[in-house]
Amino acid sequence: MPVTSVFRAAPLRAGAHRPLLPEICVLAVAAVLIALGAAGPVPALAVVALAGAAASTLAGVRLSRLTLAPEALAGGPAAGRLARRRAARPRRAAALLHAAVVTAGLTAAVLPLASAGYRPAAATAGLAGTTALLGGGLFSLHRSRPSVRGRLRRLLDHAVPGVCLVLAAWLLLPYAGVPAPVRLAVAVALGLLAVDALAVLTGADRDGGAARCRGGAGLTLLALVLLAALPAGPAAGRAALLAVPPMVVGVLLVAAGVRQVAQAAPARRTALVWPRAVLPPVVVVLAVVHQLQAGLLPDRTAVLLALAVVPPLVARELFGVAAPTSTEESAAIAPAPSTAPTPAGPGGPAGRVALLRALAARPEPVCGALLVVDLHLTELPGRLVRDDVAAEAVRRARAVAADEDEVFDLAGSGLAVVSGSGPVLAYALGTRLLTALSRPYEVSGAVLRSRPSVGLAELGRSRPEDLLRQADLARRRAAQLGRERVEWYDAYLEEQLVRRLDLERELPGAVARGELDLVYQPVLGLADRAPVGTEALLRWRNPVLGTVFPAELLPVAEDLDIMGELGVWVLDRACRQLADWTVGGRRLWMAVNVTTRELISPDFVPRTAAVLEAYGVGPDQLVIEVAEPKVAAELPTVVARLAGLRSMGIRTALDDFRAEHASLAQLRRLPIDLLKVGPEVATAGGDPHRPLLDVVVTVAERLGLEVVAEELESAHQVEGAHRAGCRYGQGFELARPATAERVEAYFEEFPSTSR
Repeated sequence: MPVTSVFRAAPLRAGAHRPLLPEICVLAVAAVLIALGAAGPVPALAVVALAGAAASTLAGVRLSRLTLAPEALAGGPAAGRLARRRAARPRRAAALLHAAVVTAGLTAAVLPLASAGYRPAAATAGLAGTTALLGGGLFSLHRSRPSVRGRLRRLLDHAVPGVCLVLAAWLLLPYAGVPAPVRLAVAVALGLLAVDALAVLTGADRDGGAARCRGGAGLTLLALVLLAALPAGPAAGRAALLAVPPMVVGVLLVAAGVRQVAQAAPARRTALVWPRAVLPPVVVVLAVVHQLQAGLLPDRTAVLLALAVVPPLVARELFGVAAPTSTEESAAIAPAPSTAPTPAGPGGPAGRVALLRALAARPEPVCGALLVVDLHLTELPGRLVRDDVAAEAVRRARAVAADEDEVFDLAGSGLAVVSGSGPVLAYALGTRLLTALSRPYEVSGAVLRSRPSVGLAELGRSRPEDLLRQADLARRRAAQLGRERVEWYDAYLEEQLVRRLDLERELPGAVARGELDLVYQPVLGLADRAPVGTEALLRWRNPVLGTVFPAELLPVAEDLDIMGELGVWVLDRACRQLADWTVGGRRLWMAVNVTTRELISPDFVPRTAAVLEAYGVGPDQLVIEVAEPKVAAELPTVVARLAGLRSMGIRTALDDFRAEHASLAQLRRLPIDLLKVGPEVATAGGDPHRPLLDVVVTVAERLGLEVVAEELESAHQVEGAHRAGCRYGQGFELARPATAERVEAYFEEFPSTSR
């Protein structure tokens, strides 16, 4: 900051630490005047006039200084346009609120001069003018404008406690000598002021200057309502003294609140929900008990007010699960960007720090949920465009979240929302976020699309870092399951995802560290139960993770794009082992599984031929297996690669054959030698699936294919496959996978092992 700006801003900052001696003096004078008015020497209305004038004068001086010191508020001429724009809000608010406290003070000063018949009219006129000016000032004081949807949500949030407090005021106000319309108007005014005070004391920004202004405005209006409702006659004097404390404290709070807003951004805390939910009903119950003890029954107005609680309660529940359904609606309700630090300004590391602080600041008992969102743009834009998308995503998130929810921009990874809602409404918020964030982003002349994932974690007694980790793990799970979904965190999910993270961390470099291994499962002829070949099965022996099987290993390898490296190692090791067995005089085949992605690689066929030549293995001893469910997407290329292998004498097999109509039609196009079917097809006689296996065997014979029944785990299945015409079998019932040494020992049991 320039030196001139520092000196210009210094008086304002110093004022924040000045002893509030004038305010203390005014409060002391007001207390003395109230005592004198209660004792009788000074008329009560004169006490109202003198105390109101003193407090309004001091508050007016404070507010006029803020109004007439734009350079101090804006940081001087050297400050930027943004700083001057921010300073304009409290200046406008200070001007309107200055007029409001002056109007309130004039109203109090006029009452002793007016005749008894005109006092209610004068007080009502002052109340109307002060209300309008206070409303305009408070509206100008807000740093951000809530959306229409946000205002409606806030209205519904306050409607139920507001109606309850109006009912309580109606029951507690005196009946005698007060017309019903006047009593109802006073009850409504008192109820609204009470619910506003409740909102101020329990809101997220209850420690901020805006909250002080609202509280002061409520007290000031309460004083004017009391003055407007003064009864006629001598009783008016003592009753008027009740308006002095809220009048004096109210106008001083208004001035202090504006000064605090001008000096610093509000420090937000977690909104307190329980006082709004508990206190109004308790007050109503106490008011009803008081009325019943007095021998009075609720009248028609009380019954109607009690029934009036139901519609806003139902509307609030319905509104809580409603979401915008169109881009236009979302854009229309999205509020302008806020200059306050929370919710949502901070991004990147600052956003993460702010999020952790917000989680740590939530009071006990903690309830609610943390939602972490990953946008996952389908295109890769530049950094500036990404920033624009992130800003738009935050605006959309604000539009669908509740006012008390906090939104944080986690640059580079998405955003986070801290919600006070329970599990059902939190999940509904997650679905609304998916809907809002999935719509296209039109930024910087480009249209970008997103496939977001949302992770949810319930707020509890865990540390903020643990909560963030849990929600992020749930988000990762949603991404793994295909994105555009909401996933809850649970302990089992964490075990799965931590395992996945460990696999992703350890698998790269496993080949170089010598952690990969092959086991071999013999393939037997079902007629004589003699071995004819083996299938090489990959195992990863990791010192940390233990033995990892292909079902868990291969998806991670594909995601890490290291499947090619593993495939090269498997083919080389399998051919080397086959060469060792061939030297020993055994004529077996070796089946090696490859993925479709490996098979369609342009160098797969020549690389396979080079490995066979290097180890001196006959091409007819190698069987390349590819899984049937995955060949359809690349069928022309797969056909070409399989034909290339067969032209060299290498045999080919189709694994995991499903025997569906599409599979049978596809079978005619594939140049293969072996067809491998699972137990769902190779079922024993008498089972309704048996005719299906007969069809598969018949089609295979017509195409010149040999059928291998795999995963045979009982004698019943083995016998059924043999009866159906399967030539070969493989499974635990016949021989389990084992190391090369054990398989070789198994082969020793057969005098001759040939193809």
